[in-house]
Amino acid sequence: MNSTIDVRLKLAFAEFALDVDLTLPGRGVTALYGHSGSGKTTCLRCMAGLEKSASGLVSVNGEVWQDSANNVFLPPHKRSLGYVFQEPSLFPHLDVEGNLRFGLKRIPERDRRITLQQATSLLGIDHLLSRAPDKLSGGERQRVGIARALLTSPRLLLMDEPLAALDAQRKSEILPYLERLHDELDIPVIYVSHAQDEVARLADHLVLLSDGKALASGPIGETLARLDLPLAMGDDAGVVIEGSVLTYDAAYQLITVQLPRSELSIRVAHSALLPGKPLRLKVQARDVSLSLQPDAQSSILNRLPVTVIEEIAADNTAHVLVRLDVDGSPLLARITRYSRDQLQLAAGQQLWAQIKSVALLA
Repeated sequence: MNSTIDVRLKLAFAEFALDVDLTLPGRGVTALYGHSGSGKTTCLRCMAGLEKSASGLVSVNGEVWQDSANNVFLPPHKRSLGYVFQEPSLFPHLDVEGNLRFGLKRIPERDRRITLQQATSLLGIDHLLSRAPDKLSGGERQRVGIARALLTSPRLLLMDEPLAALDAQRKSEILPYLERLHDELDIPVIYVSHAQDEVARLADHLVLLSDGKALASGPIGETLARLDLPLAMGDDAGVVIEGSVLTYDAAYQLITVQLPRSELSIRVAHSALLPGKPLRLKVQARDVSLSLQPDAQSSILNRLPVTVIEEIAADNTAHVLVRLDVDGSPLLARITRYSRDQLQLAAGQQLWAQIKSVALLA
């Protein structure tokens, strides 16, 4: 079976036009990322069949949902998808279990691939089944909405900024459950967001949209590290490193994470994890400093040998952005032009990157 999601869409409005041609992975989480008005939700609605593009192709792992050239257009209820909106819109007259069973009954029993128990366990809502929707927190309502979408046993899960309506505390509560969906379910997800930290934590593949067009599409690690994209200019610019746990120091609550395909490692403040467990790190460019020598007397625990690849001017005229190589993994550093000149930075130069353990997002 063809394990890709093919999306070719053209749709014109009075003041906006969507024109994308994407081949996305048929597994894992793909994030559609961009500022408000970039076309993220319009693209998602076209994939769901809620908007009909004048010219389009939508194919999910070999199953064609739209093919304008052959006059094929499946309405939303005939597309095997789950859709999670910003607001879950639960039925107020049904308790949580009733809302979940509404999703379940849409699917014939022979076609069900996810059970009620699986969904409630994955989203941590077993204890909420008898509760009314108005007695739930915002995060709990959203988790119920996601579980209801999963109970349709979709071939594709579409999520339209599911955390946008939640405050920071509720977001931090629900993100681990979204990570569980990624780790434990073999359902591809298209995840719309304008929050780079969310995308860095959840996505495997990133599509950067602007004014209805895709500026870039590629693996999350490579795409975040590109200096030719607007992503590098924001205050939250940085890279994602997919490492694996080596050891845990219980006395100091520090985990040592081995970099991919490398003997190098990074220490990060974190709760205990078993050796060998994959762990994703977000390293912000603003949290990386550069030195000509490793400073063993510093409070900064992580000192990594790096090679300068390239440098560009930042959005702030006092700063520059430097792309580095850490034994095969990309790293970004945002430093002042003064520091650049003092270090006499040049492509190919060998030096040391310093990263605070407390600054790492894991």
